[in-house]
Amino acid sequence: MLGEVAVLVDGRGLDLGPARQRCVLAALAVDVGRVVSVDVLTERVWGERPPRRARATLVSYLSRLRQVLAAVGAAHVVRAAGGYSLEAGRSAVDLHVFHDLCARARAGDDRQRVALLEEALGLWRGEALSGLDGDWSATERDRLHQLRLNAEHDLADALLRLGHGEDLLAGLSASVADHPLDERVAGQYLLALYRAGRAADALEHYRRVRERLVEELGTDPGRALQELHRRILTADPALTAAPADTTPVTVASESVVPRQLPAAPTPFVGRGGELDRLDAALRTASDASTTVVISAIAGAGGIGKTSLALHWAHRHADRFPDGQLFVNLRGFSPDGEPMDPAVALRGLLDALGVEPGRIPADLHARAALFRSLLADRRMLLVLDNAADTTQVAPLLPGDRSCTVVVTSRNRLSGLITGHGARNLSVDTLTDTEARALLTDRLGTARVGAEPAAVEELIRLCGGFPLALSIMAGRAHTHPHLTLAALAAELRDSAIDTLDDTDPTASLPAVLSSSHRALTGEQAQAFGLLAIAPGPDIGLPAAANLTGLTSARTRTVLRALEQASLIIQDADGRYRMHDLVRAYATTTAHSDLSDDMRKAALERVVDFYLRTAQAADHLLDPSRDPIRLDPGAHPQPLPDHPSALAWLDIHHPHLLAAQHAATAHHSHQAVWHLAWTLHTFHRRRGHRHDELAVWQAAADAATHLPDPATRIRAHRFLGHAHAELKRHEQAIRHLHQALALAEHHHNPTQQAHTHRALAQAWVRQGDDRQAMEHARHALHLDRTLDQPVREADALNSVGWLAARLGDYDTARTHCQAALTLYRQHHDPEGETNALDSLGFIAHHTGHHDQALHHYQRALTLRRALGNTTAAADTLDNLGHPHSALGHHDQARSAWQEALELYRRQGRDDDAERALRQLDALDQPDGG
Repeated sequence: MLGEVAVLVDGRGLDLGPARQRCVLAALAVDVGRVVSVDVLTERVWGERPPRRARATLVSYLSRLRQVLAAVGAAHVVRAAGGYSLEAGRSAVDLHVFHDLCARARAGDDRQRVALLEEALGLWRGEALSGLDGDWSATERDRLHQLRLNAEHDLADALLRLGHGEDLLAGLSASVADHPLDERVAGQYLLALYRAGRAADALEHYRRVRERLVEELGTDPGRALQELHRRILTADPALTAAPADTTPVTVASESVVPRQLPAAPTPFVGRGGELDRLDAALRTASDASTTVVISAIAGAGGIGKTSLALHWAHRHADRFPDGQLFVNLRGFSPDGEPMDPAVALRGLLDALGVEPGRIPADLHARAALFRSLLADRRMLLVLDNAADTTQVAPLLPGDRSCTVVVTSRNRLSGLITGHGARNLSVDTLTDTEARALLTDRLGTARVGAEPAAVEELIRLCGGFPLALSIMAGRAHTHPHLTLAALAAELRDSAIDTLDDTDPTASLPAVLSSSHRALTGEQAQAFGLLAIAPGPDIGLPAAANLTGLTSARTRTVLRALEQASLIIQDADGRYRMHDLVRAYATTTAHSDLSDDMRKAALERVVDFYLRTAQAADHLLDPSRDPIRLDPGAHPQPLPDHPSALAWLDIHHPHLLAAQHAATAHHSHQAVWHLAWTLHTFHRRRGHRHDELAVWQAAADAATHLPDPATRIRAHRFLGHAHAELKRHEQAIRHLHQALALAEHHHNPTQQAHTHRALAQAWVRQGDDRQAMEHARHALHLDRTLDQPVREADALNSVGWLAARLGDYDTARTHCQAALTLYRQHHDPEGETNALDSLGFIAHHTGHHDQALHHYQRALTLRRALGNTTAAADTLDNLGHPHSALGHHDQARSAWQEALELYRRQGRDDDAERALRQLDALDQPDGG
């Protein structure tokens, strides 16, 4: 590497193939022992625009190199996840031997330093990476050349401190010719000339250097060179003292070791996983080489990024003996603009001891000087509160001996892709960690005295460290206030409670600085997302909410995610922390007009309604359709499983959409949402939600002109009450529905309502009253020529007949219902008829036939996603199994039914299943 790229075995070079193949080896060798991704390898060999077959060619090169190296056992090219690594000891690569010798030299005394640096420089066989072309090779060659120069300068300094002088003139003369403006080299040459008895030449050289600095850079020599000049003028005897003389000889400015880290934060709780990842990044660098590590810590304002960075930095300060630098870049400061990179560099150069007059005015020149000063030094650079990659990039060291930690509310994707930074996202604290923070701040006694209030504070703060610290601070400064009182304030008005005149102790102030950095389009979307119905949102709904195209919406959401104001989960959905959402809601009401908010809510509610309607039709194609005016395009749902999955995910959003429609007096949307949710609620057992949506629909129906909507609302509301065993309310609403249907001469609604009344009376245990309504429904359905509804009525009459002991009538009616269901392709109706036939078969002693019917019904109900009915069928299935002595099968069926009943909140049914299981375990088997 330190010359032509070659592999030497017993002094003999191996044939490494063409230049690009040798470049592949070099690209692996600079990171020996570490995995280098295929993308990075490709870029190192071919640059930013590789040819189309670059990857295939790369694989070919790697294969040939593997064969060459394996033949002599020199090293091994290993395929690993995401890339390749060169497995060899550090001592096998001259570049890493050079690094190690230089590092050891820095730790030794001058005599040891001389020996080690001479050995290190002796490894060089010419220009590094000679024979290789390309941008990466050129950049790496320049970097290595600078490291070589640093080592040569360090060697000259050590020799001068040991008393050498005249013997160094030849080499230093060449150095000053190559680097006429390098004050360090100039100082070494002046001292060597003086020690050789050539004081006049030394003074003349100083004059020439000074003139050239003034002419070309507009600056005088630095203080160190001026001081050496003064001592030569005065013939300071210390300049020629023997090595034993401890009088310092200043050849260049002394190395400054900055210790700029602010105090470690207290209290610091949790973050074990994040600290482990930062540790792992540092270990990776230490194991492989003195490789620069950039960790980009991202998260919302107030989430604890700076505390994490400082806590970690203090824990590892001893790993950076050459110093630790810290800059607050003010990227999201509530009281100012982000710091200009040139200003940040000025502060960093000051910290490194650079005299003000020597700091260049040009940004690029400052950055170059900064990189030169950090070259080959083990330093930590903490760049806090960065605005973006553009602000950070000029501040990055060029040498691989440094470690950089950057914190930002933005995710700094440019730093990750362009500079290989490791992304570390910081989220909220766990409840346990939040409790530990409050305990640390308030003491065990106060926290233990109000456990319920502490739990509420933790819940309301949602693990947000700044919010927890603000509330702990208020409790600490107002000891007369109970924690319950503070929790009540936070519950009533979170944003106002977490505000403060000190912007650093105000959550709204911290979030407002992130909000100010958004574009107008992003800020509008931020506010609208806060008022959108539901706990989170997907891309299609967000596009309807914002009124933007899907592509544009995705771009805006990505920007808000980059700003750590929203979070995208593994399923691609977006959500806000509750406190961020509370703040965003205030911006929506202050910055967006009423018309804009109303239009956005109407669009997204319409989207949810239309997609729910499409899903409902897939769940039950035979159900009466509802007509909607033209509006939003629903999300495409190809089949029954996708419809059920969409409803499972969006159930909270649909409930919230109905609440939003109610608040905005969108009565038609309120009623339609209740209608579209009915099948889903029934199949999934959401009985309380069913009651709530139909209560809202019944209230909305009083404002709608169509009497059928009021009839349906009362019928479904009555049915929901019946499912929850609220008999009086159920019968009252169902009789209201029946009276309205009769008044408006609507036989279809009369039939539906009679069936609902039959089910309500069954719940009450009055099968004869139920049979009367079932026969009314059957009579009406037969006159209406609605075969599926007729099948519903037939099955209802048959099932009630079975419950009353008339099994022949029951079997006839249920078999007729099953035939109609199959003729008209109604799988849900088919499951009901099969379940009824299973009941009849079991109670007439035909247990094997009962098992057949129940198993078929269970298979269909599972396929339909009807977990409510599946639980009942499982319950029924256990009885013929038990009657046949199949106790294991009975136990399995009842155990699964019990779990479903519990999950659905059906306590009475769960108790019955538990009694059956207990009876099964009795000695007689139940």
